[in-house]
Amino acid sequence: MVAKRDIVEARPSADRPRAGAALIVALGLTLSVALGGAAWTQAVEESAAVEDSMALEAAPAPLAPTPAQKDPWRGFNRGSYAFNGFLDRALVGPIARAYMKITPSPVRRGLARVVDNLREPSTVLNAGLQGRPKRAVAAGARFVINSTVGVLGVFDVASRVGLERSRADFGQTLGRYGLDAGPYLYLPLVGPLTLRDGLGQVVDALTDPISLATGGLGSDFGAGRLGVTALDYRSSADATLEAIAQDATDPYATIQSAYLQNRESVVREATGAVEILPDFETPPDLPAPAEAMAETVALATLSEPIY
Repeated sequence: MVAKRDIVEARPSADRPRAGAALIVALGLTLSVALGGAAWTQAVEESAAVEDSMALEAAPAPLAPTPAQKDPWRGFNRGSYAFNGFLDRALVGPIARAYMKITPSPVRRGLARVVDNLREPSTVLNAGLQGRPKRAVAAGARFVINSTVGVLGVFDVASRVGLERSRADFGQTLGRYGLDAGPYLYLPLVGPLTLRDGLGQVVDALTDPISLATGGLGSDFGAGRLGVTALDYRSSADATLEAIAQDATDPYATIQSAYLQNRESVVREATGAVEILPDFETPPDLPAPAEAMAETVALATLSEPIY
């Protein structure tokens, strides 16, 4: 009887570390929201001022969508951008730079290849939905080769035998069948999206074959995979984000333009449409060299979905 009572009395103390950890996480989130709120409010106010000045200088409506039509929720988006910037400066950026500093480049490249390899089954699924069987077969072959001969994807053996990597996601699939991108969104902790591509990311996460086979996002593998993927993407984009912050007149607008252009290119590639080049007899207004450089680099690093 004494032993049973001791066991019963010991249970509350065993739960104390979990309760303490939960309290620490809750306090950390509360502090982040409180400190980031000021940045959010300031960004919304600045956005309103920018919109007022744009309205005063408004010209006749062009054929292409105006910034307001592409970004109708600009106040919220700029607030989210400022909030993410605060979190990045305070937490995410330092972690990514520490990871880059202590992890040898070959190891980082190997982990990046593993992340890419785990996305191949999703590419197989979406390429099939898009009616592109050759691309689906190539992605499946890449996954088999790199997961075996390439040691779980650490080495990209498939590319060496002529099977180049390609990406297909559900946002691209929706775009292939004519669904418009919809309004631009910049979400806290997520980044740039459109309504179509946000829906696509949700579907990709819920239907990803690797995730389904390993217990979903709530499993240890799913959480670890998401963390490694986010760390890999943030460290890969570090130089780009720094260049944009230092050289772009409006970093928010630069990232928005880069994201929308790249996603348009991704959908155009899936549909086989021909890109319409500008009329070079009437040169368009070009961004400053620093902004053009930052935007070009951003196209490759800021537009892929995390999952």
